[in-house]
Amino acid sequence: MTRPAIIVDGIGKQYKIGARERATRNLREAIADAVTAPIRRFRALREKASADELFWALKDVSFEVQRGEVLGIIGRNGAGKSTLLNILSRITEPTTGRAIVRGAVGSLLEVGTGFHPELTGRENVYLNGAILGMKRAEINRKFDEIVSFAEVERFLDTPVKRYSSGMYVRLAFAVAAHLDPEILLVDEVLAVGDVAFREKCMGKMEDVAKRGRTVLLVSHQMAALDALCSRCILLNEGTLVMVGEPSAVIAHYLEADARSGSEVDLAGHPGRARGMTPVACRFRIADNTGRPLKNIPLGSEARFEVDIVPNRQVRRLGVAIQVHNSIGRRIVTYHTKYQCPDALSADGPSTVTCSVPSCIIVPGSYSLVLSIYSGHEEIDRVEHFASFEVAPRDLYGTGKVPTSRDGIYVPEATWRIDPSPVTPGMRKTAMGERK
Repeated sequence: MTRPAIIVDGIGKQYKIGARERATRNLREAIADAVTAPIRRFRALREKASADELFWALKDVSFEVQRGEVLGIIGRNGAGKSTLLNILSRITEPTTGRAIVRGAVGSLLEVGTGFHPELTGRENVYLNGAILGMKRAEINRKFDEIVSFAEVERFLDTPVKRYSSGMYVRLAFAVAAHLDPEILLVDEVLAVGDVAFREKCMGKMEDVAKRGRTVLLVSHQMAALDALCSRCILLNEGTLVMVGEPSAVIAHYLEADARSGSEVDLAGHPGRARGMTPVACRFRIADNTGRPLKNIPLGSEARFEVDIVPNRQVRRLGVAIQVHNSIGRRIVTYHTKYQCPDALSADGPSTVTCSVPSCIIVPGSYSLVLSIYSGHEEIDRVEHFASFEVAPRDLYGTGKVPTSRDGIYVPEATWRIDPSPVTPGMRKTAMGERK
């Protein structure tokens, strides 16, 4: 029996609220520390640590990862996912327990870490590759592949400070995705860039998984985890809640995490994607009269209402509402770009309403993902922030109630049977060659 690639044994990590981790310092930081030491000592005397100032980012977490396994890590923001990857990457020391990692580790914890704004794209490929553990010969061998993946050939010799955010993200991911470590730790890279590039990232991660590398993947994109991972673990407030098959863990997470009810405060919601600016502040589900809905009867009208407060004037406002099933697979997207021929604009607080004339999704539990766009740029996204039920109903009065076994939708259709003339050829086919 082969030894596990990773053993996490009783890991705990405690932080003092407001305190900073002590890290390796350079000369400038050491001098600054010496100058500010009297102030820090005074503050330490005035604000002595107490039990109330401490919190556990991780508490007694234990699991194993086998060689070649792709393990998904699920949990709300603040659940301890990134802290766990930082410990496995040797960036952070655990307070309790131990982590055994067997093999060379490549980490993609923050896309773009190590990029220097004054250097060109070409120079940053080599710099970032070196920071992530690649030798120059290896970078040379993969350089064309990295640049092709990032689609930045024309701008290779331009300082990255002049790149758009999308170009920056594409190049950063391309460098990290072409590493060949034995163990790869990945934190939320499938949430970066535009939709087309996220699909491309998904394909690359599938390729990584197929090549037999051990991968730990943190993501809020449940469909990606279900497709890529052989197992998932669920963290909640630093505690390991569940380990098992991806579909079972994802269903448990969505059921517990999605906030049921007709109205959700989004201003500080933990489901907001990393790096997004809070633009959406409230979400409501209602019927055609405006009455709040917790359950939507099959075939009835529903309204999704989003209150937004733009931080700047938005002339080409876009809103997308994704509906995901119990294992996180997107089954339908309502998007302004499909139904609004004229671009929406918002230069202040606004309410965007999406009216669905007939909810024909099969009965069951669903969660929502909301995206706000300014033109083609996604400026806010909140994931799995609300859940709702589509209630069973004999929609067509036939005595039959559709279920999930019938597919995703209950489409409207009419049927009829008309008599048709029977030709000798048809009679022969129907009756067969009987003698």
